[in-house]
Amino acid sequence: MYAELRDTAAELAGLLWREHTVYRERGGGVVIRGEHVGRWISLAPTGGKDQARVRAGRLLDGGTTAPARSEAVVDLSAGTGELAAVCRRLLADVTAAEAAAEPVGAARRPGRQARAARPPKPARGRHTGIGSWVVLLCVAGVVGLWLYSNFGTH
Repeated sequence: MYAELRDTAAELAGLLWREHTVYRERGGGVVIRGEHVGRWISLAPTGGKDQARVRAGRLLDGGTTAPARSEAVVDLSAGTGELAAVCRRLLADVTAAEAAAEPVGAARRPGRQARAARPPKPARGRHTGIGSWVVLLCVAGVVGLWLYSNFGTH
């Protein structure tokens, strides 16, 4: 079954994305990664004859995969074109779910989540904080002890 899935995935990857990587996953399925679009598709055997479970998700920063956001069971005998249509629908669902989770007006790059904007820090006057004074006093004390130990005991 793996050889059939691998061949189908190679054909499917060529239909979906120009740049892709196809590899075997631990459970005996096949994963197609589209790094440039930040998405992945997985084909796994279901136990039924000529059927596969297709899952789709997004890629996280660093190249790890997020859990699947969408999945379906497809008949492999229907052909690669039919399978590509199902995959495109699943990828559209993933994109829609990601867009719904983003704040309105956030800039978006493929495969990356937008960060929440931080409010600006309030402006402070030009004064030395208490922590800085403590550090200065400690440094002065150490210098004073050194001077006393070297020159003050004659």
